[in-house]
Amino acid sequence: MQTHNDTQEEVKHFSEEEIAKEQSDFIKAYADNSEKPAKILFRLIKPHWRRLIVCTGLYALKVSPNWLVPLITANLINIAIQRPENMVMQVVLNVGLALAAYAMNVPLHAWNIKHFSIVNRSIEAGLRGAMIRKLQQLSISFHKEMQSGRIHSKVMRDVESVEGLFTQLFNTVMNVLFSCVVSVAVILTKNPLVFALFLLTIPLEILLLNLFNKKIRENNNKFRKEIETTSSKVMDMLEMVPVTRAHALEEDEIAKMTNQVRNVAARGYKLDVVQSVFGAANWALLGFFSVICLAFSVLLAINGRIEVGDISLYQSYYSSLVSNVIMIFNLLPIFSRGFESLRSIGEILASYDVEDYEGKEQVRSIKGDYEFKNVHFHYPDDPSRPVLNDLSLKVNAGETIALVGESGAGKSTIVNLVIGFFKPTQGELYIDGKNAKRLDLRSYRHHLAVVPQNTILFSGTIRDNITYGRPDVSEAELQKVLEAANLKSVVDKLPQGLDTPIGEHGDKLSGGQRQRISIARAIIRKPDVIILDEATSALDTVSEAEIQVAMNNLTEGKTTFIVAHRLSTIRNADKIAVMRDGRCVEFGTYDELMAKKGEFYTFKTMQS
Repeated sequence: MQTHNDTQEEVKHFSEEEIAKEQSDFIKAYADNSEKPAKILFRLIKPHWRRLIVCTGLYALKVSPNWLVPLITANLINIAIQRPENMVMQVVLNVGLALAAYAMNVPLHAWNIKHFSIVNRSIEAGLRGAMIRKLQQLSISFHKEMQSGRIHSKVMRDVESVEGLFTQLFNTVMNVLFSCVVSVAVILTKNPLVFALFLLTIPLEILLLNLFNKKIRENNNKFRKEIETTSSKVMDMLEMVPVTRAHALEEDEIAKMTNQVRNVAARGYKLDVVQSVFGAANWALLGFFSVICLAFSVLLAINGRIEVGDISLYQSYYSSLVSNVIMIFNLLPIFSRGFESLRSIGEILASYDVEDYEGKEQVRSIKGDYEFKNVHFHYPDDPSRPVLNDLSLKVNAGETIALVGESGAGKSTIVNLVIGFFKPTQGELYIDGKNAKRLDLRSYRHHLAVVPQNTILFSGTIRDNITYGRPDVSEAELQKVLEAANLKSVVDKLPQGLDTPIGEHGDKLSGGQRQRISIARAIIRKPDVIILDEATSALDTVSEAEIQVAMNNLTEGKTTFIVAHRLSTIRNADKIAVMRDGRCVEFGTYDELMAKKGEFYTFKTMQS
């Protein structure tokens, strides 16, 4: 059997460039054939055709007992009835041949599974890898609109369904192909009338398929969407556990999720009923014809048209044909589910909502000059509600610009434009005098560091989170970063220091500790432009003061954008932009705006 180490050896020879090309080819296959899942499946299989030919040959050899034994059984029955002179030798030869065929099945099966598993797991890994690549290319708006639970379901469950589809498709097709060819050849050679009887079943099977196919496909589609919805709600439930517990809402959450899982069960019940009725009808129809074939072959033997042993032969081969037809039609639900999953995966791989930087200018360095010229922005699904409205703003290199205003005024949207997550719907954004639309923003983002309001940490150690994207950083440099982020005293108190696990999302740390790790991650990137999106809004006064020291170390001499609700954190900003209804209504230094006694003065007075 294929072992884990064997599989690793099989994939080691692929370079990063080859893996990237395979993933890009998968994405292109979806882009070209998003509504044709059968073509997509063929495209996934195509690179592995040589190994599949080997699998086909091994499969044919391993199932050969299924074709030989009916012939041997008929021979043995006829030998018993006719009792020829060398009957002992004939019995020994027939039995020996049967035993040899069965004995060879074991190694042949192992070799077949080894080769097939390599193909199957390669497709599985390639498809998931392609989805991961595409998810990194898709726009932030796509990620905001599609729930993470749905994405998780597509990456895990739908790929698993495609893997099951390929496995069943290959094994079933191989089995049906070889069995039907051998069975038809033998029956036609022996007696064409029996084969004609089999042909009568085909139009009835097609009629049965047409009756059930649409219902099965529709129920698979509804069941898949219900599973995705449930997956998303489960993830939301887990995120909300602390809030739910704090407000004693456990029973409410249980009732809500119980109702959701019952919806899944109801959808699954409808799918099960349709599939089971189809399977039962199919089995009864083909069983009916199997009995007729048995009666017909008995009549032929009574009339001397065939030998008695051939009754067993015809019945075995006819049963083989019937069972293969049953197998194909009973697998229809699996095929339907697999093709539905291929379509579901296409919602990611065939999406055109990507950040496309092909042919755009690479950004090698950043001074930090920014200019917004008559910038407008609205979300694609809500053009009637502008978020930014004719914004003009100039930021010089090395300046710290604070963005203040009420919630919904457009502050975070400006930050998202600076990062390149959003693009102006009208107007232009210039970075160092160059239109942002003409820049490769991936290369540009290498020069940025972002410290968000909600610190994003992953399961692992403090070291892992700080050095994210910089695994080659030296220990000396790391220690300097800890000092600059005001984090060293925290790390020194921990039993495992930098290698202390922080739990899921950093749940084992305080808010201030998480934020300092986020700042350390930003410092270690040695950025040219800093973005602080309400980085201290959730902290107490003491923690805020400690974080402020770390932020001053981070922003010194660098162009910095600060989004802040607490105006006390922006006292030393070079310029302050006061936002209202998507417009910059005031712009100047802290002292200038206070002296003006306008909107900023009002905000400051209200917070004092």
